[in-house]
Amino acid sequence: MSTLTVPAGSAGESLGSVAPTASGSPGTGSVVELRGVTKWYGNVVAVNDITMTLVPGITGLLGPNGAGKTTVLHMMAGFLPPSRGEVLVGGQPAWRNPSVYSGLGIVVEREAVHGFLSGWEFVLASAKLHRLRNPEAAARRAIELVDMVEPMHRRMSTYSKGMRQRMRVAAALVHDPAVLLLDEPFNGMDPRQRLHMMDLLHAMGDAGRTVLFSSHILEEVEQISGTVQVIVAGRLAASGDFRTIRRLMTHRPHVFTIRSSDDRRLAVALMGLASVAGVDIDPKGGLTVRASDYGTFTRELPKIALAEQIRVQRLVPADESLESVFSYLVGA
Repeated sequence: MSTLTVPAGSAGESLGSVAPTASGSPGTGSVVELRGVTKWYGNVVAVNDITMTLVPGITGLLGPNGAGKTTVLHMMAGFLPPSRGEVLVGGQPAWRNPSVYSGLGIVVEREAVHGFLSGWEFVLASAKLHRLRNPEAAARRAIELVDMVEPMHRRMSTYSKGMRQRMRVAAALVHDPAVLLLDEPFNGMDPRQRLHMMDLLHAMGDAGRTVLFSSHILEEVEQISGTVQVIVAGRLAASGDFRTIRRLMTHRPHVFTIRSSDDRRLAVALMGLASVAGVDIDPKGGLTVRASDYGTFTRELPKIALAEQIRVQRLVPADESLESVFSYLVGA
């Protein structure tokens, strides 16, 4: 399987007032690296020769069920050793290296919390395990970040799934990590809680933290991050901005919807272009154009419209969504 790769985003500024007390600082340049990583369980290959680089900002980790996403996250967190290759966090091996945890936080998909603890006790325990100078203040700030101050002294057994998830995120943030790994972080959250968590992740990414989160809901990934790592059958199928990835798929026609001052005349003119594979006229108005080359078509359209004295009122790429990119990659 070939891999599509495009440039990743740039780093932001420090987190400032958004973060709890820092024990680690945001990294610069490459923060998490997988170099030729393979992981097998007996005769089953879960991850196959993945090379991946994460830099500050938000990255979505995508793939069908069983593709190897959780295995990749667990190797980044040092929970699993790679069978072959290297997994580095801040330039250090993740496996059997407890020092990486001073700058790394993780929320795993499997929910394992002690229901008899209050949310406050749960997050405070995490702060104490990190040996923070002022664990109470750090725990308070982390809980404030996830908007759980009011119920923080209730037992976690009384929380909804979304509330427990937010407390788990607070525990992962309590030491102000430079790298945050989240496996299905929005599980159980209602729409308001999702929006709040999205805002928090945006703030962290903008401030220079490296945030990697997996999700099976494509809309969530599209709203939070344009940068994706797509794993299919244990291999890295695509890496980078999903819109650019779509434009690199030259074997797939690019679909545009167009509205103009004279749709029929524009349709006739466009059919003469080598970059146009087909044009459909909508009886209610507008055109659907299938172009074989994104760049060539978008350069030729204005010239055609000018020559024919037609005003283009609307031009929208119709299949540049993350959903279409994902379906093309999985189908391939």
